[in-house]
Amino acid sequence: MRIAVGGAGKVGLYIANDLAKAGHDVLLLEKDEAALGRLQLHTSVNAALADCCEIRSMERLALNTYDVLVAATGDDEDNLVMSLLAKQEFAVPRVIARVNHPANERLFNEAWGVDISVSTPHLLTALVEEATTAGQLVRLLQLRGGKVDLVECTLTPDSPVVGKEISQLEVPRGANIVAIIRDGSVVVPRGDTRLHDGDEVVALVADDAVDALRTLFGIVQTASKR
Repeated sequence: MRIAVGGAGKVGLYIANDLAKAGHDVLLLEKDEAALGRLQLHTSVNAALADCCEIRSMERLALNTYDVLVAATGDDEDNLVMSLLAKQEFAVPRVIARVNHPANERLFNEAWGVDISVSTPHLLTALVEEATTAGQLVRLLQLRGGKVDLVECTLTPDSPVVGKEISQLEVPRGANIVAIIRDGSVVVPRGDTRLHDGDEVVALVADDAVDALRTLFGIVQTASKR
């Protein structure tokens, strides 16, 4: 997979190195020439001097030939402009953007070309909730500008789905159970998979189907939306 990473700070450099080690074709983009020179001492990843917010720079690097753009700078405005250019001008199939200030997360949506936004404070909150809260729906990851969520629910003994097979459930339209974590192992759900107390059920759900999924799992209290 061809991946362009915009921003050669600590976050961008780490992402680029990790993806390169996984066998991807990675190009790290940085507009600061001095920073780019120092960068060569810390990575063998291909890097280029480029302003990710400038169309001509992206044309020169043929951004339209890349499968993914990761906007990883420390500036939310730059990440938004980079995402919009990548999606609208170069039709990059997937754009992932780093959110530095949580108050700006609402801007990182499909209108700005962002397929997936990553906000560290919100991810940490989700991980804490996922580890401590049973009987609630916890958002793990937001996809497609907030239109689709990856959510998790730890089943309690009084959940109406406990003891039932997945084929017996009236899973709402717009939701799909994709994994079950049981006793530290991942169970790939099938029609005859029976749900147990304590199962961590992971689902992909459209925004307009979240309430129906809560009803299915017997969740009365509305989970907080961040």
